[in-house]
Amino acid sequence: MADPDARRPADEERADAGADRSNSNEFARQMAEAAERSGLGALARDERLSGGDLLKAVGGVRGLLEALLPGLVFLVTYAVLTSLAGWATQDALVPALAASVGLAVVFTIARIVTKGQPTQAIAGLIGVLASAALSLWSGDARDNYVLGFFTNAAYALALLVSLLVRWPAIGIIVGFLMGDGTAWRQDRRKMRAAQFLTIVWIGLFAARLIVQVPLYLVDNVAALGVSRLLMGVPLYALVLVFSWLVVRAVYPSSARTAE
Repeated sequence: MADPDARRPADEERADAGADRSNSNEFARQMAEAAERSGLGALARDERLSGGDLLKAVGGVRGLLEALLPGLVFLVTYAVLTSLAGWATQDALVPALAASVGLAVVFTIARIVTKGQPTQAIAGLIGVLASAALSLWSGDARDNYVLGFFTNAAYALALLVSLLVRWPAIGIIVGFLMGDGTAWRQDRRKMRAAQFLTIVWIGLFAARLIVQVPLYLVDNVAALGVSRLLMGVPLYALVLVFSWLVVRAVYPSSARTAE
């Protein structure tokens, strides 16, 4: 008769392996569900890219308004007060920031009242508040855009690190969306596509910095605000569409329509 104690290590190893697989599957499920809620899952698997799917992937109409309007209101208010009304820049700063923050607060309250998902609005409100506080502290309107520089630099750095360690972040995201897990790393074509798309997204964040930081340094608030708006959601949507085209080319139709 075999010694039960001799079997215990093997049993424990199998149990540990099963637990690891369970944890991995749970993480994959949570990632997939989060992607589905954001609209990226349907976008990745669709045979045809519809305007509705793209709109949902960038947050829907409400999400677009929450992302664009606070910055637009700040820029327009500041430009009107300084250029047309003849206000001093520091005098125009407070009402411009107040209008931007006030609008972000309204969006957040609307999310809570309508029992929608307030995460995006709250995140936007925190960003607007932090940027406004920095700008008020320095008394300089251009500092309303400084935090965006750090955010874009952080994203670009994180993606670059993932690329260097051969776990390109876009591949991880797409793998979970497509139900592929991490199997894509064993497929040379998918791996190369993941690396390429990660480089593309690094380019997005780097381009924002390349264009906007010089405008900040020469204190061109108007041009900085406009570039921030144009290189925000519109550029994000453009790169998203390009990513969809690459994913559609790499994954067969059966994989895109799978559960």
